[in-house]
Amino acid sequence: MRSIVAGFFSGVCFFMHQWLLPLLAFTTAAAIFTITPGLDSVMVLRTAASDGRRAGIGAIFGIAVGLSLWGLAAAFGLTALLAASSTAFFVVKCVGAVYLVWMGVSQLLRPRMALTTEAGPEQARRVEHRNAFWPGFRRGMLTDLLNPKAGIFVITFFPQFIPPATDVVAFTLVQVVIQVVLTFIWLGLLVALTVPLAQFFNRPVVVRRLDRLTGLVFIGFGAKIFLTDSPSH
Repeated sequence: MRSIVAGFFSGVCFFMHQWLLPLLAFTTAAAIFTITPGLDSVMVLRTAASDGRRAGIGAIFGIAVGLSLWGLAAAFGLTALLAASSTAFFVVKCVGAVYLVWMGVSQLLRPRMALTTEAGPEQARRVEHRNAFWPGFRRGMLTDLLNPKAGIFVITFFPQFIPPATDVVAFTLVQVVIQVVLTFIWLGLLVALTVPLAQFFNRPVVVRRLDRLTGLVFIGFGAKIFLTDSPSH
């Protein structure tokens, strides 16, 4: 009996040392990074404010899929290629930068006068409810997948919390799950806070300024991504 109890406590101590404490440290640090204003937050805020709650939720799911794919790539070593190959990094960052700048310029040159939000007529709400999720999803996923800094973040930040003598793939996958959960919580909160203000965001002057401000932010992020040096340098 004593040996069973001793083995149990030994297993608990091993789990806490090898998994629990490192994961708690990772969760704390990841939460701080998650709530720091960045491209994902801007994307979700703009999408929820302009296209309604369902589109905002779609953007969150798209971002979560993008994060998950980067995490899987990190777990199986694919992002190491991105970090080691200047050519691969350059191609990804150029595509991502062009995508963001294109979205930004489009919003600057063609700001809207009204939004398609859930505050509109019943028919508009039904159309928005039915169709808005997938455009938001695509926008969120592409924004994350075409941002090489997201991949570099995963391969530089995640390994700092992986203890020695641990299954790296399994631990990284758990980290990915934690990061996705934190992303859902924080971005979901942003959507919940944005949608009640739909009437305010539907004013033409606010719509124009929101589109132009978001366009400038996207162009800024695109330029920042393009100017990012490859980690192999």
